[in-house]
This record gives sequence, structure tokens and C-alpha cells, in this order.
Amino acid sequence: MSQIKFEPLHEEFGARVLGIDLSAPLHTETVQAIDEAMDEFSVLLFPNQAMSDAAHLALTQHLGEPEPNHVIFGATGEIDFFGTIGNVIDVHTKKGNDDTHTRYQSGNNVWHSDSSFRLIPSKFSINHSYEVPGEGGITEFVSARAAYARLPSSMQEKIDPLHVLHDYVFSRSQVAPVNPNHAASLPPIEHRLVRTNPRNGRKSYYVGSHARSITGYSGIESRQLIDELLELAVGREHVYPLQWQVGDTVIWDNRCVMHRGTGYDADRWRRLMRQTRVAGTLPTLSE
Repeated sequence: MSQIKFEPLHEEFGARVLGIDLSAPLHTETVQAIDEAMDEFSVLLFPNQAMSDAAHLALTQHLGEPEPNHVIFGATGEIDFFGTIGNVIDVHTKKGNDDTHTRYQSGNNVWHSDSSFRLIPSKFSINHSYEVPGEGGITEFVSARAAYARLPSSMQEKIDPLHVLHDYVFSRSQVAPVNPNHAASLPPIEHRLVRTNPRNGRKSYYVGSHARSITGYSGIESRQLIDELLELAVGREHVYPLQWQVGDTVIWDNRCVMHRGTGYDADRWRRLMRQTRVAGTLPTLSE
């Protein structure tokens, strides 16, 4: 445990973690250190990891209950805990810019929190990079916790009691058609606009591309408030841009972090990541 080091990534959030081999069996003390660091830093980067799907799933299970992949489940009813991000099919073949799957994944290039459209939204996302493009493919992160702390007290008091509808079809149908079975499995979900970390009591607001409207507000008023909160969070000085390296494993807290991809030329480059998510424990209205 004394060999674990946390080096800041950004002045507001995030840490690079050294001294942990995620591919090896993890001791209880190590898992506890990771879990506690997530509450503190919100984003953890573990470089040079010799990850495998087995080790990836084991890490996920150490941190909580794995969340089924909503795309696979919504379309087929099958349970699979992994998502594949990128354009790689096999060692010889990749999908290009015009492929439907590539266009669909471009929905990740707007600010969002993973699985905010679920009744019980995900707690953590865990990504591991196997292949990275030579240009582009950066993932940007911002802290909605730091953004909340920057709000004047009058705005905090205004938004603390509000609820917000998150709607997967609303957000993703703007970039590509959503499978009808998938759409039917994900109706709009009402969440607290402001969430509180149960361990440290720190608050964050819960918006992003899936946030459709504020309960009790008109459509225009909703968009104005959601857009204002988003704009306040994502100023350039508040963004941490992660240039992925092969072997990076990154865990981020979807309760208080938003992220987005920046795109890459899929005709030219290959990109392959594997992702799992740690499920939340309660609907946000019960937190």
C-alpha cells in the first residue's frame, strides 16, 4: 500500500495512479484505496496496464455490481457486461467514417454522463485502451462537482430541489437512428438535478446531452437552465484532455463527472477500447 502514488491530473479533479497492477489479484486494501480515491479525485488514470477482459471484469466486480451493456440488452435481451468502443473488427479490418456504427458512436462526442438515462444510473465507468489512433481520439473530462462549487449561493439554492428528465432517445436519435427495441427499453427517467456524494457530502449537478428537460419548467426555460449549467461546467480551463496511450486504464465517476470524445479519422486510424460500468445502488430520487 505504501507504494501507491496519486499524482494530480488537473487542479480541480483527477489523479494518475502509480504502484498498482490491475491485472494481478487485488487485495482488499488496494480495492479500498481505489474506492476512496474515486470519492476524492473522481477520475483515476492507471498507465501501462496489461489488462485482459478477465482482469477488467474482476476489477469491476471489486468496485460493485457490473452493469449490463444497455445497447446489447435493449436490442437482443442478452446480458453482456462489456462494451467495445472504436472501429476495430479484427486484426485486419476496421469500420470507416461512413459506417452506421461509427456515426452512432459519434454521439459520445457531446458532453454526457454514462447511463444517466437509467433509473439507477451507473456509478463508475472503466475503460482500457488496446489500440489508439495516431491523431485525435482524445477524451475530455470536467467535474460537475467543481462546477457546482463555483455557482453563487443563489443559483445553488435555485437548483438544489429541482428534478431533470434524462432521455436516451432524445440525445442519441440526433446523431443516428435508435433500434426500436432499444428505445422501448429506455423510457425517460426523472433524476435529481443536484446529487450528493454519500461519503463526503460534496454536491454536483447532473446534466449533459441526455438531460432533456427540467420538471415543472417550460421547454424554453428548461433548455436555458440546462445549457447554462453545461456552459458553466465546460470552460476550457476546467477541462482535462486525456490523450489515450495503449495500456491506459481509466475509471471515472459518472455521478459527478461529464466527459466527451473528440473524434478521429476512422478511415485512417484504428481505435479499440473495452469498457465496463459499475452499477449504482439507488434511483437518484432515493439518494
